[in-house]
Amino acid sequence: MKTNPASWSRGRLIAVIAAGLVLLLLIGVGVYGLIAGPQRPTDPPRDPSPTVTVPGTTGPSSPGPPRVAPSDDPDEFARNVARALFGWDTGSGLMPLDYTAAILEVGDPSGTEQAGLASDTASYLPSREAWLELRKYATTQHLTIESSFVPEAWGQAVEQAQPGQLPAGATAITIEGTRHREGVWNGEPVTVEQAVSFTVFLACPPPAPRFPSGFCHVLRLSQLDNPLR
Repeated sequence: MKTNPASWSRGRLIAVIAAGLVLLLLIGVGVYGLIAGPQRPTDPPRDPSPTVTVPGTTGPSSPGPPRVAPSDDPDEFARNVARALFGWDTGSGLMPLDYTAAILEVGDPSGTEQAGLASDTASYLPSREAWLELRKYATTQHLTIESSFVPEAWGQAVEQAQPGQLPAGATAITIEGTRHREGVWNGEPVTVEQAVSFTVFLACPPPAPRFPSGFCHVLRLSQLDNPLR
């Protein structure tokens, strides 16, 4: 039986985009070191299976690397970080390291957590090789946030932390949403959607000589789909 070339090509595109999502789940090993030992969620993990739609409706994409809007509100800032973390465009001429840099710009000003944050952020982005493959299909990604909240486990973590172990104004915001990844084949959009959850560890210290702006900054990120609950 003959195979339709267009159907085979479209199937390959879906496989590449979906495989990229699965790869991120497998290599998403960013861990947070603010307190001794990661806090595992007590709830069962959400279904990681992506939903594929052909054709799909392309979502918003950024013409350049994302910029995290400053804020002194923990929830608003965590949402800004989340959108920047998941918002990228392989056709922008940029590489994953450029998007990592955008998150590091709002990282810990003291530099204490910068190396860990860089590792955490890299685990959310495609590898260079995957990026170049996704670029062939003009792949873009964005995040729709459905909920954000301070997890109950954070209170337990604060109680267990030693004096001075957590920076001033430290908190955690768990984000739940849907990741939308779009690609194009012969002018026809293909969309892959997947539920995701993660925790942004941040600090919103009061204005002081060390932190004159008073804005929040990122400390670490949890492992993808392994947030605090």
